[in-house]
Amino acid sequence: MNTEAIEKALIEIIKKRSELNQLSYEDEKYDETEDALHDLEDDFVDDHGDTLEDILSDVHDDLCPDIDVLSPLSYIAQQYVQTGENAMGPEYDVTFDQGVFVEVDDYLGKPTKLVIIPNPLRIILNIDRQNRELVWSKETKKQ
Repeated sequence: MNTEAIEKALIEIIKKRSELNQLSYEDEKYDETEDALHDLEDDFVDDHGDTLEDILSDVHDDLCPDIDVLSPLSYIAQQYVQTGENAMGPEYDVTFDQGVFVEVDDYLGKPTKLVIIPNPLRIILNIDRQNRELVWSKETKKQ
């Protein structure tokens, strides 16, 4: 699995979403930026969708087997926080409110959400304001 290619594509989407979020609907660059974002997202699904769906299926099987796996795009946060930089590029994290709602038996009544974060590539389960779990990473993936 080429996680570096997935991460690079994901970082491009994050940067383009951030750029789009800075524009108002009236801005002349809005439509062009939105189209560019959709092209990046389409390429991401075409190039990496099957791989990410397999990973997400494993995560769902472990945590929330009754919840259907969505498109990998759904697990990309709307907003990321840049926490640093390394040789791969910007390092990111997310706030507790980002991700796709999933119902996890171990955390019934909690607003649990799954989210993909790049650099390093990982999937986090946001449990609540103070708690989260690393549920998959390129370092811990099943061989």
